[in-house]
Amino acid sequence: MPATDKTAVRQRLRELRRERVPGRDRDRDGAELELAALEVAYAAGLAPGDWVAAYEATPLEPPTEALVAAFVARGIRVMVPVTLEDWDLDWREVRAAGDAPGELRGELLGEGRGELLGVAAVAQAKVVFVPAHGVDRSGTRIGRGKGCYDRALPRTDAVVVAVVHPWEVLDEELPHEDHDRAVDAAIAADLGVIDLGRPQTP
Repeated sequence: MPATDKTAVRQRLRELRRERVPGRDRDRDGAELELAALEVAYAAGLAPGDWVAAYEATPLEPPTEALVAAFVARGIRVMVPVTLEDWDLDWREVRAAGDAPGELRGELLGEGRGELLGVAAVAQAKVVFVPAHGVDRSGTRIGRGKGCYDRALPRTDAVVVAVVHPWEVLDEELPHEDHDRAVDAAIAADLGVIDLGRPQTP
C-alpha cells in the first residue's frame, strides 16, 4: 500500500481528533484507560518487578499518565521512549516521586532525567502500549508517521496494545505494509479492551 495512502488516512484521523478531543473529559478518559491497561496487564500475567513500555501522550492523544502511575504504584516497572535523532527509540524508566501516590518523575514530566536503558530494553517488556491514530479489526495501526515503533517493535515479543480514542477503532481496513507489525489489542475509553485476535499464551 503506497505511503501516500497512509498519509491521507493519518491526516483524516488527525482532523477528527482536533474536532472531537476538546469535548472529552480527559480525567474520565484517563481513569477508564487505567482500568483497561490493568486488565491487559493482569491477563498477560504481569507481577511486581515486571516491565511494561508506555509513552507520554500529547494533548490530543488519549491520556496515559494515570495508567503509568497505576503500574508504578503496583510495583510494575515502566519504561517510556526517548526519541533519537534517527527516529529510533531508546528508553528510560519512570519512577514514583517520593512518597506522594500518583506522582511521577522522569520522562513523563518532561524532565529528561534518569539513565537511558538502551534501544534493546524494550525486549524486557511483557506489554507495550503504543500510540495510534487508528486501528482496524485486524490489528493494523496508523501511528504518528515517523516509523519509531517500526524500528522498536521487532525487538520485542510482548503483547502490543494500541491506545486510541473510541472512534479510532475502525471497521474499515487501514493501509498496511509488509514491515508493519499488527497490534494484539487496543484500549479506549468507553470501550475498554478490544481484542484484535492474537492467541493468548496460557
